[in-house]
Amino acid sequence: MANRMDDILIVGGGTAGWLTAAILAKQLHAKSADGVNITLVESPTIPILGVGEGTWPNLRATLQKIGVDEGEFMRECDATFKQGAEFVNWAHTPQPDERDSYYHPLNTVFHSSYDFNLSAYWLMGQAPSDLPYDLAVASQARICNLGLAPKKITTPAYAALQEYSYHLNANKFAAFLTKHCVEKLGVKHLKANVIDVNLTDDGFIESVNTDVASLPQIKADFFIDSSGNNAVLIEKALGIDWHDIDDIIFNDTALAMQVPYPTPDHPISTHTIATAQPAGWIWDIGLHNRRGVGHVYSSKHMDDEQAEELLRQYIGPESDGITARKIKLRLGYRNKFWHKNCVAIGMSASFVEPLEASAIYLFDAAANMIADQFPRSRAALPHVERKFNQSFKMRMERTIDFIKLHYCVSQRRDTQYWRDNCDPKSIPDSLQWRLNHWQTHPPTKYDFDNAWEPFNLDSYLYVLYGMRYQTDLSGNHSAFAQGARAQKMFAEVDRITDVLSKILPQQRELIEKVYQHGFSKV
Repeated sequence: MANRMDDILIVGGGTAGWLTAAILAKQLHAKSADGVNITLVESPTIPILGVGEGTWPNLRATLQKIGVDEGEFMRECDATFKQGAEFVNWAHTPQPDERDSYYHPLNTVFHSSYDFNLSAYWLMGQAPSDLPYDLAVASQARICNLGLAPKKITTPAYAALQEYSYHLNANKFAAFLTKHCVEKLGVKHLKANVIDVNLTDDGFIESVNTDVASLPQIKADFFIDSSGNNAVLIEKALGIDWHDIDDIIFNDTALAMQVPYPTPDHPISTHTIATAQPAGWIWDIGLHNRRGVGHVYSSKHMDDEQAEELLRQYIGPESDGITARKIKLRLGYRNKFWHKNCVAIGMSASFVEPLEASAIYLFDAAANMIADQFPRSRAALPHVERKFNQSFKMRMERTIDFIKLHYCVSQRRDTQYWRDNCDPKSIPDSLQWRLNHWQTHPPTKYDFDNAWEPFNLDSYLYVLYGMRYQTDLSGNHSAFAQGARAQKMFAEVDRITDVLSKILPQQRELIEKVYQHGFSKV
């Protein structure tokens, strides 16, 4: 292998592979004379998983960076706006017909890390109205309640009045990225199955063999494994082991359905709805032409028949005649994500579970870090490998902590599943340490050590106090003496909410306009 790193081969398509190809091709100038050549080879026979329908706001920045027209993307991918998630019946065991919920919106009016932390003043009852935490500090939670969109049709593409991401059809998104990468970013696309991997004497990948007679071998300098659970490079060729987390996160199976709207003008939810169940939870995501609904559950606590029955009960008569697609989930992450001249991205690298929609964020973050740090010489590989592995081990550990938080602070004890989730033996020490501190002090920015933690202080506050976590400040009121300032800020949330509620359209109304006309350019 030459010392220069000029050729990248991505093995596997889907969202992970094609999003990575787009980011690398754009930033590493695949179409220029001295740029990096990007090739993606994907199997013509293995379907993509295609269930990642929720995203984070970072995808907006990436789509804009790679030159995607927002209106075109939304039309081609059945996409709608997402402003966060609503968690139903998580805090305690619900009574019959009870619907208790809280929001984890995508932003707040005053960010607790650098504006002002309102949580202590809310805990002390100093909010001007008796609102739950999410509604007291976030106009966006109330906008979600009203079914309003995060912007207007006159708002430029990718700009926002309220922070947003997207719900999308993952299969159509992969196809959209494929076309964009090939036609506009100079990515070479090959269809073949990788049947063997060739290593050098010192353990680097040199080339892959395929089952296509006209394409028997593909050589490259750098390789990205986006082959999903097959992990043909990182595991089968390089032998990098998998770290299981099924003793922490229990949901190892999903049943998914595509549910048509009863009428073309049916309202579209502006957030993901996650409804807790006896051994898992049900997602409900509104796309333009249908809902994506699925049950994520622990096979150790519930069998498939029970899980499907609960899913059909949730959907109602609209589930009649719809087949549930079963998906087994491998929970965990690689002991190394980057090894020599290969990086795993996507489900070949890690998977926690769909709660909080972290998967596409992690694909995007990995690809952007590779693009920013890409070593153009083999000599630079060890340093970048070390940085990448340190960063993504931290990101995975913090993602696992945050997902586990939703389960272990619940007061539900109605099934063995919820009792097991609250067992200290299933809670990482890093999370237990924080939770113990938060019993007498609300979380602050000093509880978060790394700027690249996937979930920030505000996210923790929404979940903790949405779940009614008890923080006892009775002996420490004097530390929070800016009550007058806090009340003005609570009042400002009310004012902003009132203004937005008068100018923002309903989600369905805006989506139809976007599909017809698109957005104006910045």
